[in-house]
Amino acid sequence: MRGYSARIAGSIAAVLTALGLAACGSEGSESDSPTATVGDSGAQVEIGDTINYGSFGTTSEIDCADGKSLNVGGSNNTLTVIGTCANVNIGGADNTITFEKVDTDITVVGFNNTVTYSDGEPTINDTGSGNTVTQG
Repeated sequence: MRGYSARIAGSIAAVLTALGLAACGSEGSESDSPTATVGDSGAQVEIGDTINYGSFGTTSEIDCADGKSLNVGGSNNTLTVIGTCANVNIGGADNTITFEKVDTDITVVGFNNTVTYSDGEPTINDTGSGNTVTQG
């Protein structure tokens, strides 16, 4: 039970981190109005050129379009990310995320996440535990 509590605490911290990094990697103007989508497939908030996704136990498709950044928080999600992401920050635990293309960076701070990207040459920063980041 202690490990489960640690994962939940890590997941909550990751969501808060993702929300705190809302503008990280964004080059959008300050006049951009945020948009939010909340539904069965999770919560998604877009601020400028950064998408913030946070949920628990969902399967969803996210569109990075042509160069948006993506912050992911939450746990037990299966995400398919289409388009080209500039920068990616992943927190939470036990997420399975597949990217079409990542240009610059993939940073993973959570636990037991499986990340796969098909295209791009991003710098990988894995400071979490039990994560797998592969090109495939």
